[in-house]
Amino acid sequence: MTVDSATPHALADWWAEALGWEVEPSDEEFIRSMIAAGRATEEDTTTHRGVLVWKAGQGIRHPDGLERAPRVLFQLIEEAKTGKNRVHLDVRTGGDDPAAVVERLLAKGAKHLHDGHQGPFVWTTLADPEGNELCVSH
Repeated sequence: MTVDSATPHALADWWAEALGWEVEPSDEEFIRSMIAAGRATEEDTTTHRGVLVWKAGQGIRHPDGLERAPRVLFQLIEEAKTGKNRVHLDVRTGGDDPAAVVERLLAKGAKHLHDGHQGPFVWTTLADPEGNELCVSH
């Protein structure tokens, strides 16, 4: 899954923490070798939290690896988000208190959009710091 982002490294950090996942590590030696070989330029890179990274994006993954869940890639784009997402993540809380998860995400920069229910199902729709929708449910 790929998410367009104005700040892919910061948004990857946010989502990794929100999901309890990990940011994929950067291979600084590989990046430098691609620049030295002429296959990339310094302009293709940036630093994030003191680490050399590819400017174009940042992935996150489940701590148990790709066998457990697919990765999510946050991809650098210049255009601003202009409408409602056609796809969004449904963050299932499992045994955690959904209200506590919502409060934690709000404290980290999420915005409350609305609460919903259908029959016995209840959820809260939030937006991440760049406006991408997500639902928190049991």
